[in-house]
Amino acid sequence: MPKLIFFLVLGLFLITACKQSGGNSTTPDPLTLSWDDLEKQARGGTVHWMMWQGDPLINRYVRDFVVPEVQARYGINLEIAPGQGTEIVKTLLAEKEAGKSTSVIDLCWINGETFFQLRQIAALYGPFAQKLPNAQYIDFENPFIGFDFQQKTEGYECPWGNVQLAVIYDTVRTPQPSRTLAELETWIRAHPGKFTIPYEFTGMTLFKSWMIALAGDKQALDGAFDEKKYGALSGKLWDFINRNKAFFWRKGETFPESLAAMHQMFANGELDFTFSNNDNEVDNKILQGIFPNTARAYVYNSGTIQNSHFLGIPALATNKAGAMVVANFLISPEAQLHKLNPAVWGDGTVLSIPKLPADWQGKFRSIPERRYAPRRETIQDKALREPAPEYMIRLYADFRKKVIEQ
Repeated sequence: MPKLIFFLVLGLFLITACKQSGGNSTTPDPLTLSWDDLEKQARGGTVHWMMWQGDPLINRYVRDFVVPEVQARYGINLEIAPGQGTEIVKTLLAEKEAGKSTSVIDLCWINGETFFQLRQIAALYGPFAQKLPNAQYIDFENPFIGFDFQQKTEGYECPWGNVQLAVIYDTVRTPQPSRTLAELETWIRAHPGKFTIPYEFTGMTLFKSWMIALAGDKQALDGAFDEKKYGALSGKLWDFINRNKAFFWRKGETFPESLAAMHQMFANGELDFTFSNNDNEVDNKILQGIFPNTARAYVYNSGTIQNSHFLGIPALATNKAGAMVVANFLISPEAQLHKLNPAVWGDGTVLSIPKLPADWQGKFRSIPERRYAPRRETIQDKALREPAPEYMIRLYADFRKKVIEQ
């Protein structure tokens, strides 16, 4: 019965999407059009964007800046729906298996294992990224931007933000935060109940950083997924967590499944550390009044994962032209500069500043500096490449099996 209900609801969404979105099965493939003709095809249509909506500043950036701008500039009605990772994969897979000719999604925010899974089922449209006029400014030569979890993107997704995992602490409560795993173990045991790990994307990213630290080699997880290497390093990881989890928050019997919840526990003093995939998030959380102004961020001596997030277009998207126009706006110097501001979002840019026109170079170099987060140039040497997507897929499953259920 639940499957029947799911497909009935999905069918209703598909009917709605077909009625609302520009384009249909008879419209020309946008990749065959000039950009001017592509914009004309997109005008007046609706683009359905499925994206993570777990941060109020990100939601505001999209709602108050992106949505009105694409409407004013291109006549596109941008509708936002919550969804990420497995939800996107499940939706697109269900559509393919049901033999649908169109999707409820025109644009999606993806990266890593989600991109890997969607490519496995041929659920993405492309190659479209290099077709976008603003792609000329993207720093594709940067391995942290031009690759996704060490996968060649081949134009099937377009980078639109770049971040590095950071540890957030309070300088009053924890004036000397742990910089190594050995120091962290000592601290956890001396401060029972004040540390935990989120069971979601950020936590899995933290685990990959720790596995590389345990290997003692920044390139330890480079290349294709290696079962033997994963077994050895994850074994060390689970041993580290299990021998210390009795000293975790709630004695390690449960783990927060939302980063927002963990941020709140840090803010109210229940935890002494929280984490963020965005090295600049501490600034915007202080500006929002969520974190105290004594909060700061840093990265471990052994480094942390740096990665980019991307935009994908489903192969069955109804309004591919509209999705491309929206994606092109999102990587425009204007949109990238706006979200780089810590008061707006603080999301790192994927643009190469030297490639930009001179006036835009000046604007990027005069953006308000971070006040509480480390400057990117001071942590770049501690940036670790994302391992192949299979590592994260396995970590999700094995953390539950080897830690939570133990």
